[in-house]
Amino acid sequence: MTNNFDVIVIGAGIAGASVAAHLAETKRVLILEMEDRPGFHTTGRSAATFEPNYGPPPILAFTRVSNGFFVNPPPGFADGPLLAPRSSLFFESEGQEIFTEKLLESGLGLEELSEAQALKHFSVLRKGYAKRTFLDPHTGDLDVDLLHRGYLRLFKSRSGQLLTNAAAETIEHVGKNWRITTPQGIFESEILVNAAGAWGDVVAAIAGVNPVGLQPKRRSIGVIPVDGIPGVGDFPLVTDMGETWYAKPQSGKLMVSSADATPVDPHDAYADDMAIAEGIERLMNATTIEVSRFDHSWGGLRTFAPDGSPVVGFDPHTDGFLWLVGQGGYGIQSAPALSRTAAAMVLGEKPPQDVMEAGLLLGNILPERLNNL
Repeated sequence: MTNNFDVIVIGAGIAGASVAAHLAETKRVLILEMEDRPGFHTTGRSAATFEPNYGPPPILAFTRVSNGFFVNPPPGFADGPLLAPRSSLFFESEGQEIFTEKLLESGLGLEELSEAQALKHFSVLRKGYAKRTFLDPHTGDLDVDLLHRGYLRLFKSRSGQLLTNAAAETIEHVGKNWRITTPQGIFESEILVNAAGAWGDVVAAIAGVNPVGLQPKRRSIGVIPVDGIPGVGDFPLVTDMGETWYAKPQSGKLMVSSADATPVDPHDAYADDMAIAEGIERLMNATTIEVSRFDHSWGGLRTFAPDGSPVVGFDPHTDGFLWLVGQGGYGIQSAPALSRTAAAMVLGEKPPQDVMEAGLLLGNILPERLNNL
């Protein structure tokens, strides 16, 4: 049996769910998800942080515009707040001056602190570690589950259809339509949105579309107990300028990572204990915290295009094939604005004015830019 839709989205993570929710307002939309539940891979394993000064230029624009959505989502979108304020501290350790200059070039609202001031925010900072310290008071913790479920609920309320265990086995361009064969049936649409994350180039290859050079990179995170340290839950997110480690509170403990970015093939990622150990060692070097174990860990994939910016737009050589991939580690915090931009492209509309006014240059996200790399 063949089922026809206006748009088929491959991937039910935050990218696919959010763009599908927008499109379902006026189009018949189907999401195909290869796993048995949405958000199984990257979306469900995010560090859940809102950092408006974190990422390449397109991500900065998307993230800063998304702030309004996180603070004031549509009525009924979520059962609680999407964003809880939590400041961030950036430490310049020995030899990291160039990273400080880079942050200050693009950063907004940063405050430089003395060591004494930094200790008031983060009492366990080891004296002498930071040559310079900067506070970003405009960051926070995102409730990824609420955000993701909110978009899926909005999608379904607009009569969108979601199928799980529906990996694309074949993808053919038949006339003006894409025909996708899955274990759940055969489906057709004029427009296909590739929101398959780490599997984005795999999906493209199945469809006979040239890849854009996506590279999944593994990130490992461990959670450590910090008994006896007062006020841990109110600690800011802390990291060094070179992003060789970071930590943030989680349920009375600390989540720690070496910010590893190990190139891997698309897979169900697992944590690398050695990478977590490196993060813990760097944390202990920067603080007075002593760590003897970690309680649990997890691994996730962050997928990048060759130039580090997301790939959003119709493939220049294939009709009706829209890329929505390569968000790297910024997919959650940029989703509201990025999905509106992608939806506008599908609908043949102009990009959202607020995103363009925030500094987005379309040439930095369109797939054709990668032909020149």
